[in-house]
Amino acid sequence: MKHLFLLLLSFIVCACSGQHPKINGVSFVGAPNEITAATIDPIVNVNANWAAVMPFGFIKSLDTPKIVFNMDRQWWGERRDGAKKTIELLQNREINVMLKPHIWVWHGKFTGDINMTSEEDWKTLEKSYEEFIIFYAELAEEMNTPIFCIGTELHTFVQKRTDFWNQLIPKIKTIYKGKLTYAENWDQYTKVPFWDQLDYIGIDAYFPLSQSKTPNVEELQKGWQKHKNAIVALHTKIKKQVLFTEYGYRSVYYTAKEPWDSNRLEGNIDLQGQENALTAIYQEFWNEPWFAGGFLWKWYHNHSEVGGADNNRFTIQNKPSEQLIKEFYSINQ
Repeated sequence: MKHLFLLLLSFIVCACSGQHPKINGVSFVGAPNEITAATIDPIVNVNANWAAVMPFGFIKSLDTPKIVFNMDRQWWGERRDGAKKTIELLQNREINVMLKPHIWVWHGKFTGDINMTSEEDWKTLEKSYEEFIIFYAELAEEMNTPIFCIGTELHTFVQKRTDFWNQLIPKIKTIYKGKLTYAENWDQYTKVPFWDQLDYIGIDAYFPLSQSKTPNVEELQKGWQKHKNAIVALHTKIKKQVLFTEYGYRSVYYTAKEPWDSNRLEGNIDLQGQENALTAIYQEFWNEPWFAGGFLWKWYHNHSEVGGADNNRFTIQNKPSEQLIKEFYSINQ
């Protein structure tokens, strides 16, 4: 009942303020093999009106300057053909798409630490990255996706090679005519030098909020305040809407202590902690006029086979939080 009351309250506030519909998104994981239209049904059922489609490029190590992408040995959903078909299936159900290419470093090393050891290697990386991102900007334009994300969590590359990004963005704009964002990690988003050239301030919102084993909603909202104030300050300075290019919490104890932690520990399942954290982020941000919305991390194609009460990962699928998000996402459709 509490969630339903808050839902109604949020609806009244949004309706009175005349806000545009929020981006109620999911991050759609690329499938290993070709998917069908039925795969989209659970996304529609959870009331999502957007999805991020995420093709991948790969780098062998943090100091390797060459990105490989669109290879036959990649998963279908991580290549151009798979991304295109996935976009088509989503668009057929009137779900908007943000095309959001990612880089994966072998062994799961953090992309923010990609760093070259010579000027020659930096130049090689820049050329390779430009080929990668232009390749998918062309797809975004072809498919008329409303938002294109020009990179994800690349803070060392962004901060050390600002001139490259300043010349890359105009090149992207000659090809792609929709809105642009960039997805920066929660601890580096204030240091991005080109927000003023984009349409949204994109944040992967894994902010630490609480040290508690199962934090309640009030505690989590309190934990948001210093981070929210910093986000508002950047919005006020740049005068761009804020978009959570990723947000989400694991169904695990201490879910809000280090929300970015994706280590494959077993057990410690806490479905209530995930629910509380999602409730708090929704309450704090979705009614703000400067906030565009966000993409929940993450959503899998094989809905009936993933998530569930014994799963401690990020997905909300087949967990109590799925019903929670279905209620929240029913606002502003």
